[in-house]
Amino acid sequence: MTTNSPRRLFAVKPRAATAAAVVVAGALLLGACGDQTKDDDKKEPAASAGSSKAAGASLNAKLPKEIRDKGVIKVGSDIAYPPVEYKDKSGKVVGIDIDLAEALGKELGVTFEFQNATFDTLLTGLRSKRYDLAMSAMTDTADRQNGVDGDTGKKVGEGVDFVDYFTAGVSIYTPKGKTQGIKTWSDLCGKKIVLQRGTVSHDLAKAESKKCAGGKKIAIEAYDNDQQAQTRLRAGGGDAGSSDFPVAAWAVKTSGGGKDFELVGEQVEAAPYGIAIAKSNTQLRDAIKAAMDAIIKNGAYDKVISKWGVEDGKVTEAAVNAGK
Repeated sequence: MTTNSPRRLFAVKPRAATAAAVVVAGALLLGACGDQTKDDDKKEPAASAGSSKAAGASLNAKLPKEIRDKGVIKVGSDIAYPPVEYKDKSGKVVGIDIDLAEALGKELGVTFEFQNATFDTLLTGLRSKRYDLAMSAMTDTADRQNGVDGDTGKKVGEGVDFVDYFTAGVSIYTPKGKTQGIKTWSDLCGKKIVLQRGTVSHDLAKAESKKCAGGKKIAIEAYDNDQQAQTRLRAGGGDAGSSDFPVAAWAVKTSGGGKDFELVGEQVEAAPYGIAIAKSNTQLRDAIKAAMDAIIKNGAYDKVISKWGVEDGKVTEAAVNAGK
């Protein structure tokens, strides 16, 4: 997602995967769809138990004292974005970010406590210290780092720092058998797209609509979460949908037993996912980066990435503010 919004991205083969390849990769994703809870900031089950403190003693010392004393890192997240973070059929919070947080907690000797909120409120919650960090398939961008609104170019906050841990891109999907020749973003001119508000898909649709000739703009319907957009598309309320690659691939694989949607065209806008942390909290940022590097080195990171079938997006080391 682009400059003015907490961008969600998940690319497996940036700008190169064909629709067929994407479907194959999507078939590797495991599990079932979960529902968004309506209670913002609802505490979710911890991602890691405090009993891991002994194993993470050295990295635990890198954390800010108030976090060490509490033994808890509060995480803001939009828990309605399978397979990154979502609730399974039993109501348990699961996903790529959840598993990575558990591995990080073991290294740091603390519990990661996820609190649910809508995606476009996460950075506000971070600035108000409601959360210690935000981990929610959020794309690291220069505008976000600098607190700049991408639409207006005006500064709207102090910005955040990111610890980058994955690479992702954006995909378009349509009702199955009804592609209407849609393969690229320009093919959406004169058509309606449904998507999640405040995402890179939203920004791409707005930018592409401005380029459409002959007054054939893109009709954009934006929703609070991706599952609402999918519901609208299933009901015939749009020509296409868009979201991060793994989420789009997941929807294609699972919705209606694979009979509702199909992926079209190639992924675009590959960029890093980052864990967002207040700029004033450099100690926590550096501790998270050290823990991420540790799980990459010890193999825990690879186990999570392999479990969810998204190996092409993995990184070999954590980075700080690598987004452009």
